[in-house]
Amino acid sequence: QVQLVESGGGSVQPGGSLRLSCVVAGGSFSGYSMAWYRQVSGKQHDFVAFITDTGATHYAASVRDRFTISRDDTKNTLFLQMNNLKPEDTAVYRCHTHPTVASALRSQGTQVFVSS
Repeated sequence: QVQLVESGGGSVQPGGSLRLSCVVAGGSFSGYSMAWYRQVSGKQHDFVAFITDTGATHYAASVRDRFTISRDDTKNTLFLQMNNLKPEDTAVYRCHTHPTVASALRSQGTQVFVSS
């Protein structure tokens, strides 16, 4: 059974950086577009960024120029480099194939908390 395991979250001050990782265990994401989504407690998931199997990327306007999505297919790992973090980036971050439906976003996720 394929599992998505996110890590790298934490607490940072505004302007700080974090690098999130998502390991696809029990399978391979080679050939799939992958994305990061985030969820503020009690709200719906928001799209953050996706990357195609050929490396093309797309970002939500709110994170463009601050976040960078990348992938390492040899390690079945997806990354999200987050710079210049803002309090509004506080959320649980999850990865999944792209596109997907909200009901599929059920992994543990990794919590990012941005506050001074």
